[in-house]
Amino acid sequence: MATTALEHAPPDTHAATGLWSWITTVDHKRIGILYGASAFLFFLLGGIEALVIRWQLMAPNQTIVGPETYNQLFTMHGTTMIFLGVMPLSAMFFNFMIPLQLGARDVAFPRLNAFSYWVFLAGGLLLNVSWLFRAAPDGGWFGYANLTTRQFSPGMNIDFWTVGLQILGIASLAAALNFFVTVINLRAPGMKMMHLPMFVWMSFITQILLLLAFPIITVALVLLMIDRTFGTHFFVPSGGGDPVLWQHLFWFFGHPEVYILILPAFGIVSEILPVFSRKPLFGYAAMVFSGAFIAFVGFGVWAHHMFATGMGPFADAFFSLATMIIAIPTGVKIFNWIGTVWGGRVEYKTPMLFALGFIAMFIMGGLSGVMHSSPPADLQQTDTYFIVAHFHYVLFGGSIFGITGGAYYWWPKMFGKLLDEGLGKLHFWLMLIGFNLTFFPMHIVGLNGMPRRVYTYSAESNFELLNRLETWGSLLLGLAFVVFLWNIIRTTRSSQAPAPADPWNGATLEWSIPSPPQEFNFPKVPQVHGRDALWEMKRERGGSLPEPQRVDGRGIHLPNPSFRPFIAATGVLITLGGFIGGSHLWVHLAGLAVLLYGIFSWAFEPTG
Repeated sequence: MATTALEHAPPDTHAATGLWSWITTVDHKRIGILYGASAFLFFLLGGIEALVIRWQLMAPNQTIVGPETYNQLFTMHGTTMIFLGVMPLSAMFFNFMIPLQLGARDVAFPRLNAFSYWVFLAGGLLLNVSWLFRAAPDGGWFGYANLTTRQFSPGMNIDFWTVGLQILGIASLAAALNFFVTVINLRAPGMKMMHLPMFVWMSFITQILLLLAFPIITVALVLLMIDRTFGTHFFVPSGGGDPVLWQHLFWFFGHPEVYILILPAFGIVSEILPVFSRKPLFGYAAMVFSGAFIAFVGFGVWAHHMFATGMGPFADAFFSLATMIIAIPTGVKIFNWIGTVWGGRVEYKTPMLFALGFIAMFIMGGLSGVMHSSPPADLQQTDTYFIVAHFHYVLFGGSIFGITGGAYYWWPKMFGKLLDEGLGKLHFWLMLIGFNLTFFPMHIVGLNGMPRRVYTYSAESNFELLNRLETWGSLLLGLAFVVFLWNIIRTTRSSQAPAPADPWNGATLEWSIPSPPQEFNFPKVPQVHGRDALWEMKRERGGSLPEPQRVDGRGIHLPNPSFRPFIAATGVLITLGGFIGGSHLWVHLAGLAVLLYGIFSWAFEPTG
């Protein structure tokens, strides 16, 4: 790669403004912002669904919602938080930060990147449009057969779910391919793989998991869709099918999916801790290899979700042992994070608080997870609120705490302003207290026998006190995000001075350029000589660098904006949307026509 790129580009190539500029953008930073804004709105919607669930369960025998609506609420809450919340919030940082940390001007496939966003948005909107048809998915985010077959779910509810997830899977695969190639091919000169920032490493491993895991759930969804649409019997026992086959396919995807959700948060925390401890990450190589080992073993633990299906002692023993083994590399990471902080000159800024909160909450979630490696214990805990507590400690206490820390850490780089520290710390404490009030009592109420996925309970069960506490905790948790929203609005409207390029004394290359970055990222592609590339540059120049200046990017080659990815994504939506409520041939054909037009016009348009 040349260190300069003074190539041709018309001065007005990127002159589009307003809404059209966002529809046609192929700039990885703007696509990252689109991912973040969309995912945060979906996340808030999933939070509202959770609050309605908690309101319904606050007291015995309530009728705020009926059982059908309750089924839709917990199904859409789980689906939204996993596929429309946590994953695309991570994708926001993939898009914005990976090229900057690599010292690259762009991603490998800018138009494919835009296509992945528009397909994601199409899938998310389709899933939520189901509410308008009073046909929101109601079979659980796991979609267990044979309850999801046409016999037991005759409406459009499950059709929206199967089609929506297939569309989201296409978006995830497109994005994963793009970032996999970006990391392999677009590293700055001198940046070896063992020089990669830890966030890039964990993101890279995540892309591999996506490329390997999402085809599995796609196959399962296609089989379920043709069972429902064309009367086949893959999961129908009366026709020779096997409902347990669905569980194997789903969890063979579903457990790597857990690491797809948590590994990016591992990477974010591994960036924050060294910067605010003022020392390099402890055990860099061990952190890299433990992340890779987690991904590898993650494909061998899926059936610990299935101990209650009666797999037999050999299978139970294998998956029990694998579940214990996967705790080892996770423990390696936790000890390395503690080793990074130990002896450092710690600054308790808001990102650091969220990183430390992440470690504490994830340890708790991990400990309850190891408990499930024992089949006898798991048989007592499965399908109770103990399981709900466990996975919320992992996914909320883990992923969301890590991602929120990343938002405070990278906000000045993304938007050029520092979020308010006072409001940030208020957000942290409200979130920490509200989270534990909401989910810790679920361990107790679960061990006392409260089953999951029940819309009410009797007064004689003695579940009311803890459920009231959980509901009040959820309101406190909601208030925490109101504070976060106010912090964003207040910062956006404020006239505070622009944030410096490097407000935290960062260690990686994104802090070497102005905030927010210019469209071309780097006027000159940097040379890298080791890990913590920016700290290395600062040491070479006496401990600090001058504030980078904005420069004229005339002559730097960048790809032209394009609306073709948007058209192609629309074609995907129409083609697969034709399977809702049956198979509609003319809808499929119209969608294929739009898709083919988008792809072929995209393939032959000028690139810049």
